[in-house]
Amino acid sequence: MPVNLGWNGFVEILNQRMKTTFRVSRNYPKILRNRKRRIERRLAPKHWEDQGQPMLQASNIHYEMASRVQGINCGGIGALPLLVQRLGLVADWDRSLQLLKVHLPYHESDHVLNLAYNLLVGGERLEDIEQRRQAENFLNGLGAERIPDPTTAGDFTRRFGPEDIGSLQECINRARLAVWKVQPEGFWKEAFIDVGGSIAGTYGECKQGLGLSTKGLGGMRR
Repeated sequence: MPVNLGWNGFVEILNQRMKTTFRVSRNYPKILRNRKRRIERRLAPKHWEDQGQPMLQASNIHYEMASRVQGINCGGIGALPLLVQRLGLVADWDRSLQLLKVHLPYHESDHVLNLAYNLLVGGERLEDIEQRRQAENFLNGLGAERIPDPTTAGDFTRRFGPEDIGSLQECINRARLAVWKVQPEGFWKEAFIDVGGSIAGTYGECKQGLGLSTKGLGGMRR
């Protein structure tokens, strides 16, 4: 069954596997403290008088486009490639999956990660990959000049046979073992099994007594 380590487990693994550390500007803590103080003063209890106007009003906001500072709506995307590299998944996928005769320019691992990252940042179908392709900051976060387009991604998925799917899963299983090896001793003392289900009504004039059908969903997490 799939194992879900959760965000805390992911961060702990990343910290253990990475030999380098993130550089944090010394000004950031000061900026955050000042912002916290301002909001505390703003929300401090007051003795209000009857207000003649609603509290929520329009503000004259000026929108500017910075030339150097850029934002992204999925900032954690930069940490995921580092984790994948440290676990050896990239090399294992490229070695185990022989689906492409030439790499012009993508490798098997590029395609697998392209599909995975699309889902992780909220994509629901192959067409959503095009939004990622058009996002400069997203590409910069991956350290990639470009990523496969939806059509190319779809062509890659059609190359899979049953044996290829098994090889892909075995790579993930080997990475999972590597993750388990760096867990503290207490990690093995207790396990949780999460079981969920969905109930869907079934309708039909000629299906007397059919009632409700259920689908069980199972998973395991530490």
